[in-house]
Order: sequence, then C-alpha cells, then structure tokens
Amino acid sequence: MEKIVGVKFKNSCKVYYFAPGGDNYEKGTDVIVETARGQEYATVVMPVTEVEEEKIVAPLKPIIRLATERDRETVLRNEERKSEAMQIAREKVEKCGLVMKIVDCEFALDGSKVTFYFTADGRVDFRELVKELSSTFRLRIELRQIGIRDEIKMIGGIAPCGRECCCSSCMPDFKKVSIKMAKNQGLSLNPGKISGLCGRLMCCLAYENDYYAEACKKVPKVGSEVETPEGKAHVVSVNMLKMEVKVKIEQKDSFVYRDFPADKIKFRRGGAPAGDAAEEQDEELKNLID
Repeated sequence: MEKIVGVKFKNSCKVYYFAPGGDNYEKGTDVIVETARGQEYATVVMPVTEVEEEKIVAPLKPIIRLATERDRETVLRNEERKSEAMQIAREKVEKCGLVMKIVDCEFALDGSKVTFYFTADGRVDFRELVKELSSTFRLRIELRQIGIRDEIKMIGGIAPCGRECCCSSCMPDFKKVSIKMAKNQGLSLNPGKISGLCGRLMCCLAYENDYYAEACKKVPKVGSEVETPEGKAHVVSVNMLKMEVKVKIEQKDSFVYRDFPADKIKFRRGGAPAGDAAEEQDEELKNLID
C-alpha cells in the first residue's frame, strides 16, 4: 500500500494522486504541486489515504507546500488576464492567416509562460504566431492542439438532456462509445439525437450499455419472425426495461398486436431484422465516431 493525497486542478473532475510527504492535508486545502508542466495550484479532495500500488503511476510527484494568500491572488489575477490574452491571440491568428480556433489559455503560476489551447482540422504551422505572441506577452509561449471532445470538456456547456455535459462535470476520462451501443438501447439513430455538443456520439451511451448488451441476448430483433403462445408472429418493438415484446400476428384478413414477456417468446438467436436499413445507417453515422 502507498500513501497518497488526491487533488483536482481548477474545475477538473479528475482526481490526481500526489505524494503527501510527512504532512497531513485535509479535504478542501489549497496546495501547490509539482507536475510535468511545472508548479500548479490545486485543491485537496482526498486526504492522506492508502491505495494499492497497482493504482499508482510511479513515481508520485510531491505536494510542495500549502498555498498562500499570494498564490490565490496570482491565480485570480491570471484568470482575469485570460479574456484579454485570448482576444489578442485570436487577432494574431487572423493576422497570420491561420485556420485554427483558440479555445482557452492558461498562465503558469510562476508567470514564466502562457499556454494556448486550440482546435484545427489538421496540422498548423504556428511558428510565426509564436513569434507574434512572444513579442506581445514577453513570456514563453506554448501552443497545444486539442480535439473537439477536449474543447467541450474544457469550456463546458448544457447537453441535450438539460444537464451540464458529463465530460466537464463528472466524467474523469472519455468513455469509448459506438453506434452499436445506441442500437442496443433501441435509440433513434438520428445523428441529432445521439450526438453531443461536440458532434460526436454522446458519452452517456456507455453508462447502461452493459445492461442493454446483456438484455439484447434475451430478446428477438425487431422485424424478425418468432413463435408466440398464439402462433407465429413478427416483432414490432421490444421493451428491454420491462423485458416485453410487442408482436404482430396475422389472423385471417387482419392483424392483431399482442404484448408477451420475453421469456414466453421463442426465436432464433442472432436473427437478422427485416431489410438492410441498419447497414445504411451505419454508413451515414460513421462520422460520429472518433
């Protein structure tokens, strides 16, 4: 077992482990830690705790010290400078004729550099931009290209469900999502209904996927032919929460619709639904996958 202290940076929802040294840090304490980008301001969210060594990426970097009032003033001052810095950076991007979007910026705690985060469709030659920014800010300039998912995680927003985007509020890391997850849950494959603000598949598709993936094995596919207590029928819809199947039964010159528990239906596992619409939708939705 290894002793650690868990901290979060700014509004991040991911917890990072640091070595506590010989000190005790209470939850809510502001500290200065050593990272690959230099010294950073963080807040303790997990006091000194013992965790298994397998869960730690060694070697742990240390917590340097408690944050002071001067550190807090520096962080506030840096936040106030962000808006102006980003406006200047956008003007320089336009001046250099670059096709890129400045998303965010971050001043180092020690005031030695400023990092600009941007999105672009491809590689960008920003050497001239770096020179322009260096002469303006008189600081070391670092430019980091991020993906569209990272952009939404960084700036946040209100998702289609009406809540704050999961990636910026409660999800430490991006989850792997696929069209198959939407199919398993019986969701409409309309891109506008299953994509998030980033234009990619919504991360929340993965939350209940384990249940639906297992439930799919116990119910027939829509459009397939099945055997019911009242004879042969075709599946109209499936409710995987209630584990009920709605079928259409042909009777003389009419059709009758019935609901049956899934365990009362006999069907061939892996039976394909009527038509090949699913394959066509896969082709249309391929751009939703990273």
